[in-house]
Amino acid sequence: MLRKLLIANRGEIAVRVTKTAKSLGYRTVAVYSEADAKALHVELADEAVCIGPAQVSASYLKVEAIIEAAARTGADCVHPGYGFLSENSGFARACKESGLVFVGPPEAAIELMGSKRRSKIAMQEAGVPVVPGFEGDNASDEELIEAAKNIGYPLMIKASAGGGGRGMRLVEKAEELADNIRRARSEAKQAFGDDELILEKAVIEPRHIEIQVFADQHGNAVYLGERDCSVQRRHQKVVEEAPSPFVTPDLRKAMGEAAVKAALACGYEGAGTVEFLVDKDRNFYFLEMNTRLQVEHPVTELITGQDLVAWQLSVAEGLPLPLTQEQIQLNGHAIEVRLYAEDPANGFTPQTGPLHQFQPAEGEGLRFDTGVRSGDAVTPHYDPMLAKVVAWGANRNEARRRLLRALEDTTVFGVTTNRYFLSRIIADETFGAGEATTAFLQQAFRDDPSLAPKDTSIRELALAACVFSHGNSGPGAARHDMNSSWSNAPATVTPMKLETGDKTLELLVRRTGNHFTVTRGEDQHELDLESMGGGLLCIIDNGIRQQCQYHRRDDHLYLQASGQAVALHDVTHQPASGAAASGSGRIKATMDGAIIDVLVQAGQAVKQGDTLVILEAMKMEHPVKADRDGTVGEVLAAKGDQVKRSQLLVEITAAEATSEEAGQ
Repeated sequence: MLRKLLIANRGEIAVRVTKTAKSLGYRTVAVYSEADAKALHVELADEAVCIGPAQVSASYLKVEAIIEAAARTGADCVHPGYGFLSENSGFARACKESGLVFVGPPEAAIELMGSKRRSKIAMQEAGVPVVPGFEGDNASDEELIEAAKNIGYPLMIKASAGGGGRGMRLVEKAEELADNIRRARSEAKQAFGDDELILEKAVIEPRHIEIQVFADQHGNAVYLGERDCSVQRRHQKVVEEAPSPFVTPDLRKAMGEAAVKAALACGYEGAGTVEFLVDKDRNFYFLEMNTRLQVEHPVTELITGQDLVAWQLSVAEGLPLPLTQEQIQLNGHAIEVRLYAEDPANGFTPQTGPLHQFQPAEGEGLRFDTGVRSGDAVTPHYDPMLAKVVAWGANRNEARRRLLRALEDTTVFGVTTNRYFLSRIIADETFGAGEATTAFLQQAFRDDPSLAPKDTSIRELALAACVFSHGNSGPGAARHDMNSSWSNAPATVTPMKLETGDKTLELLVRRTGNHFTVTRGEDQHELDLESMGGGLLCIIDNGIRQQCQYHRRDDHLYLQASGQAVALHDVTHQPASGAAASGSGRIKATMDGAIIDVLVQAGQAVKQGDTLVILEAMKMEHPVKADRDGTVGEVLAAKGDQVKRSQLLVEITAAEATSEEAGQ
């Protein structure tokens, strides 16, 4: 009998595993980096051990530190979560050699499925359909270029050791191949320490369907339905749902049986996911097998009523699977989205900073898996996912409706998020019709201004005027009834200037008692303030009583109304800025990360908006761009450099004015 579980991970997955383990009577051990000392997963565990500094290479990826933490605390089993060491065969082996039970598959299965080349060959031998391509052993660039002639275009370059879209490139014509091979190798080496590549025929606008499989130590294996993960950006999943609106019962059975065949072929144990591409004619092809619990496992749990972490622990103890294939039933529909601290309107750049307030919505059929709470900070060291927001319904429309409301009612004050973008996806007609393929986001949101939330409305400005007119009340301030003290106050008219983003909005605020009239240009809005305090604003607008949430810190205000969050800064009493429209020319790193490419050299002419450097951080590539026209002076960054946020990378001297401009 296993008694004490060490969770070798952080964030929401560590919290999620800890909760199930404790409910089953396990003692739990958290590991944490110095940056995570006050994290939620540390607080929830029975014991916790610091395993190193913030950098993952010196903490969450440090096998010996985790093994030592298990020995110090007397843990007898280790759950790897997902990411980090979860698909590292060396870690599984180290656990076994140390007498620890690894809650996952055997190291041989991890090793086989960790190679796209070897796993694809194994699946062909097992009779599982695969995408036509080339899987040469450590093929050279020249061999890949020659093989591409037989495959034809378009084709995919893939890192053999890859995942999450890293080291993956779509190539549509022969002249683009050599450069993309070079880039894919570089990215694969940086991400996985292995630059081996394979080629595959591109399946155009497919569905990305994955099958959840489970196997025990007694030769039993089952599948628990499918998940549709077709809504992706840069090959990374954004929305997942179960069951798929595209999959028929016959296709589900065929794919499920193929996935079980794949698991048995590699001697699998525990939770695994077999991913397939499915074309428009419902032909399916093996893509890869993830030898761990997936990020999106909650949708499977909600439609099957099963706790997959409990299943993992049961299998690790040597028990047979809890259910047979015939006993597994699917009920209703579930959809999951990943709520990130990122700015969709600016290239989905990850955001860092304090979470002044984080309050997940509550309601029937809702589930939030998160590792953060109010008062935490989003740091540049780790993935910027704040939560997985999941909704279940008796049918797909009910799940969509619940999810939309959950996104609208969730409060995040302090960092920009992709919440509005996620709402747009779920409300989209193509998604609603169940017709979204892997090309959906690129087609539906290409150059779409709706990636950014709507402009701040006059109504939201009126709400802000109410808060700013009432002094500085923090989130813990007492709630005040405005009718008693303001009803006889004389009318006052006050000018107000509010900044939001890069805009400064000038208002006139007329207040008579608790009645506000706010004017901006030709727009005007009136409302009555009934009460405010404790982060809640209650108003009467056009005879309708409504509430909205707010968080104020001095002259900064976060406001959430009608499902949209806005951040405003009161600059009424600040002197006007004389800053020029163009930037300083001192181009700095936007976050901690690694330089993976430098695209300019000293003396080169550049335009404002040109990409100068490509920075990798938070598992994504981020272009660092010129903030003005000019000539590159000094380049202070080189490929492979590790840089800190605000570190100077490139200096640009201003472009000389033309004779016509100089004479003006």
